[in-house]
Amino acid sequence: MAECVGVDSSTSAHTMDKSIILPPDEIFRNLENAKRFAIDIGGSLTKLAYYSTVQHKVAKVRSFDHTAKEAHSDKLYEISVQEEVTARLHFIKFENTYIETCLDFIKDHLVNTETKVIKATGGGAHKFKDLIEKKLGLKVDKEDEMTCLIKGCNFVLRNIPHEAFVYTKHADSEFRFQTTHPDIFPYLLVNIGSGVSIVKVESEDKFERIGGSSIANLPTPALMFSYFGQRFDELLQLASKGQHTSVDMLVKDIYGGSYGSLGLTGDLIASSFGKSATADKEFPKEDMAKSLLHMISNDIGQLACLYAKLHNLSRVYFGGFFIRGHPVTMHTITYSINYFTKGEVQALFLRHEGYLGAIGAFLKGAEEDNPNQYRWVENYAGSSGLMSVSPDMNPMQRARSGTFDMLEMDRLERQLVKLPLLQDPSSYIPDTVDLTEDALAREYWLFCFEDALDGVVQRAVASQPDLPEAPERAEKFRQKYRHKLQTLRHQPFAYGSLTVRSLLDTREHCLNEFNFPDPYSKIKQRENDLALKYYLKAVKALEKLEWEDRQLALVSGVLAGNVFDWGAKAVSDVLESDPEFGFEEAKRQLEERPWLVDCYDQWFERLKGPPHRCALFFVDNSGVDIILGVIPFVRELLSRGTEVVLASNSGPALNDVTNVLTLDSFSYSFLLSSRLDKVLATLVRERKTDLVIIEGMGRAIHTNYYAMLSCESLKMAVIKNSWLADRLGGKLFSVVFKYEVPNRLHMIHSTL
Repeated sequence: MAECVGVDSSTSAHTMDKSIILPPDEIFRNLENAKRFAIDIGGSLTKLAYYSTVQHKVAKVRSFDHTAKEAHSDKLYEISVQEEVTARLHFIKFENTYIETCLDFIKDHLVNTETKVIKATGGGAHKFKDLIEKKLGLKVDKEDEMTCLIKGCNFVLRNIPHEAFVYTKHADSEFRFQTTHPDIFPYLLVNIGSGVSIVKVESEDKFERIGGSSIANLPTPALMFSYFGQRFDELLQLASKGQHTSVDMLVKDIYGGSYGSLGLTGDLIASSFGKSATADKEFPKEDMAKSLLHMISNDIGQLACLYAKLHNLSRVYFGGFFIRGHPVTMHTITYSINYFTKGEVQALFLRHEGYLGAIGAFLKGAEEDNPNQYRWVENYAGSSGLMSVSPDMNPMQRARSGTFDMLEMDRLERQLVKLPLLQDPSSYIPDTVDLTEDALAREYWLFCFEDALDGVVQRAVASQPDLPEAPERAEKFRQKYRHKLQTLRHQPFAYGSLTVRSLLDTREHCLNEFNFPDPYSKIKQRENDLALKYYLKAVKALEKLEWEDRQLALVSGVLAGNVFDWGAKAVSDVLESDPEFGFEEAKRQLEERPWLVDCYDQWFERLKGPPHRCALFFVDNSGVDIILGVIPFVRELLSRGTEVVLASNSGPALNDVTNVLTLDSFSYSFLLSSRLDKVLATLVRERKTDLVIIEGMGRAIHTNYYAMLSCESLKMAVIKNSWLADRLGGKLFSVVFKYEVPNRLHMIHSTL
């Protein structure tokens, strides 16, 4: 969310306001490269969408072939920073009062565009048609509102993992985000605006309005101003303070208690506004507002339940002007759905439901480019996130002048699919701990990331010693990421479920925003050089061991390599204070057996059997970890006749050590569902992979610890965080070695 500076607070909220100053580095970014526009204008809010190209720096690795005669260097590789262009979608939401100022801003900053048409939808598209065409010089092409709404809904459900949520008012975490099923269809969309439309969506292009109601027309502006003297947002604020029981007639008011034979509890509303019809007195406006809200929500909820049951649909999404993230409306809708379905159907809400029309209109205008062939990911650095649900903040915060919300999404160039080896992709939850719900863990990890910020800034500057503007960019990164952390401390639900992985994603997005593709590049290069020099000595030492001793030594090597993690403070402190700390020292730091989770004996017995056909090994992309830990382990598997596929993060990698198939994921962890490169997934299937190995604290503990696979799996990690070790019942450098087989009779159960 960005706030614009106002210079005339007396301007009426119902006229166009040109008194705001828009910060170009926060709002309407990359307009100079904008290529396509769409707009959705409702009764009070405008949502603008456009496509742009973004140039940023990426770290590239170049390896040298020393078998070639023309080799002139002893270097095995070099890391360089290059420019790369990617596609980005921008969505901005603001009040209609600022539409003229925003259009002027766009016109002044739009350098060059081939676009001649702007797609438009929403009830206000006709009203502002002449203004848009005059200001931007673009022809307004109006699109069907419901079609745009459905296209936008499909898009966010398909591309944003934690888009949908259940709202629970009195829970520790009001938001409970849902894992999106790989197949998003069919579902019911209940759009509540000036009226209610109930739409059954069966596929990308097949949907049908199966019902509706005019009930939502009750809180019209005329009604609100004639009786309440307030706008809709203010009415909801008023309702949040009211007691509907002073106005509504309850079952117990009629029968003195519950009506057991009909299953009616005493607190159930028997007649909305019932007491106001029989009492000759003035009722508080907040109580009347609460009663009105309950009446509308209950009727809409009952309608939605009836249609969901009639069409055998379990997924019901609510959106529209009536919702917009307001806690009071979400709570009353949720209560109504729970009551009428006895918990069989959940009321689902969307983080970005306010953008659906604009997204759909944009997609209609971009059909020739087929944007749905790509995957898009939310860019946390440029997105506002979900706002607070606090009744004291949320409605007025949304209504206040000068508030802009943004959503940015970046295009992934590769096709991504789920791992074919997951037992049940629909139930796969990657993250071990949800910080949204675990307050103690949340506070600890937010402190850790903020405490580490100075070190990240220093390394970012050091990674670009030849660029004099690097310190200035690094300071901007510091300010933006610190602001994000502060937002997440107060609104942990802002970007969906808060996890260690999402905190790292946010940091990575902010670093990329200011052109720091890899702050640790210099450290990695130095560590790689040292590890490569030690590699042959390590391999020869292993070859001298007897087979039985070698198997344990190989596992210990992987674990020792995992100790080298500059992202872990306990390790970075050691590495910075003791430059001589090496691979053998790391082995001595490891916990002695039995380990915290110790399935080594079962793994050793399995090695006495036939070799695996193919092993998929998820690894780090650089350093001691892969060179001295993983590669010797892989050599042993190869010697057994097992084919090995290495998969690393798609960030900077030491590509000369082996043919690494990249995995489009995160700098610290990865997802097995909907995040795998299609080439890798195809290879896994073709090679009949029967062993998956996941190593590292981020990949095997913070994520994927509970992932259930249809083949054998190994999860290996060293716990390099004292707080986490203590919580798991271990100590610093405790070892997790978890071996699982899909047959439940032989499953090794280990719980942290």
